[in-house]
Amino acid sequence: MTTQHVWNTYSKDVFSFIYSKVKNRTLSDDLTQETFLKVHTKLDTLKDASKLKSWVFSIARNTVLDHFRNSKLESDTPIFEIEDDSEELEHTEKDCLLSHIMNLDKKYRTPLFLADVKGIKQQEIANQLNLALPTVKSRIQRARKKVAEGYMDCCGYELNEKGVLVGEMKNRDECKICR
Repeated sequence: MTTQHVWNTYSKDVFSFIYSKVKNRTLSDDLTQETFLKVHTKLDTLKDASKLKSWVFSIARNTVLDHFRNSKLESDTPIFEIEDDSEELEHTEKDCLLSHIMNLDKKYRTPLFLADVKGIKQQEIANQLNLALPTVKSRIQRARKKVAEGYMDCCGYELNEKGVLVGEMKNRDECKICR
């Protein structure tokens, strides 16, 4: 399997996925390229070729998250005043999710981040954090529940009959946590 094969198979889908997250064509191109650069350098580490698609998309997801983390760090220490603040006023689900995760106690935030953002298996998280597996599992479940409750309380979301969060984003100034 070659990088060219992976590119030919998944590049359009990866671009669409990234574009759905960043809503900027040029940035999506850049992040897609960055994703496939990572795929190219790590392709030899893929153990199960049947999991190629999920592996590629987890790299894409992490690339997008890294971008948002880095741009958040940059925006926390501005070098100059930005005149056009229209993007700052936009309130997205990503903003809300990040706010809710960052408001969790560290004992919940860390396992949730490792499991749901980094994609690390719960047993490995237990080993890394020197905790029992049941403790890690319960902390991840509690963290997910707290994030869902945060969406319901702050952002006006509700759980549907299948237990899935549904709703529409409020304006930033209407949210209690996301402001």
